[in-house]
Amino acid sequence: MTEGNFVDYVKIYVASGKGGKGSSHLHREKFIEKGGPDGGDGGRGGHVIIKGSKNLWTLFHLKFLRHVKSGHGGDGGSSRSTGHDGEDKFIEVPLGTVVKDKETGEILFEITEDGETKILARGGKGGLGNWNFRSSTNQTPRYAQPGIPGEEVDVILELKVLADVGLVGFPNAGKSTLLSVLTSAKPKIADYAFTTLKPNLGIVAYRDFQSFVIADIPGIIEGAAEGKGLGHYFLRHIERNSTLLFLVPADADDIKKEYEILLDELRRYNPEMLDKDRLLVISKCDMLDEELQKEMKQQLDKDLKGLDYMFISSVAQQGLTELKDKLWKMLNI
Repeated sequence: MTEGNFVDYVKIYVASGKGGKGSSHLHREKFIEKGGPDGGDGGRGGHVIIKGSKNLWTLFHLKFLRHVKSGHGGDGGSSRSTGHDGEDKFIEVPLGTVVKDKETGEILFEITEDGETKILARGGKGGLGNWNFRSSTNQTPRYAQPGIPGEEVDVILELKVLADVGLVGFPNAGKSTLLSVLTSAKPKIADYAFTTLKPNLGIVAYRDFQSFVIADIPGIIEGAAEGKGLGHYFLRHIERNSTLLFLVPADADDIKKEYEILLDELRRYNPEMLDKDRLLVISKCDMLDEELQKEMKQQLDKDLKGLDYMFISSVAQQGLTELKDKLWKMLNI
């Protein structure tokens, strides 16, 4: 899947089908002068249904879908014949999709399991035929109910990537490089800011055929929560991650300051993000000799006050096994 095909936000107008009319038919048959009412009920209108699919990971297939309408219910007939139900319309979405009302912004529901279905717009109920209105005092009712109209709603489908670990860092911190060496994912890697324009997912193979999912989120800059840079478009994906891996390069001017800026952006976007498990990883440590690394550790022990941190080098393959062990332990506590 290329970056251009990753879509995590779409707007759709949906309309369910209206119910069919009830019939006001009166029975007619040879040798039966007054057969009485026998009008059948109308069929219900079709629903518009959202369905989760593990085979999808983007909303790209809905990018150009502007309207979704289900079928109308059939009208009732003679001999108490019920009209047919309208055809239901299914909209398949990837797991982690949030459905919101466009007008109010209210979250209607979320889809998190494969095969899970939720009715987005319920079809109108069919009208009752005149058979239902007969009584001892009204033996020949000549009226029936019309069908109930369907529902219409404008919705927003918003994808929040499902991953166990989310990579958080400034542009050029080495997130894509780390993802490429830990997994078989092949994100775009280059020596300039904002190389990653869309989230990338990779599966980390662990011992005994176990695995976990890691997500590379586009770089966050100071002010991202207010809309600066690209990261603010993708902060919502981090909400789904149970563990956050903060990546700061070893050549950063102030490691503690960069970490605190990243943490503050997450707090301003959603304070609940601070409740997640966090691990600070110092990348590009192949540039450091042992003496300099030792000095940095002493300084970080003072500055970070108990926060777990590690030194790694994706290019030199240093500390990666320890990193996977640490993440697996954090995910399975």
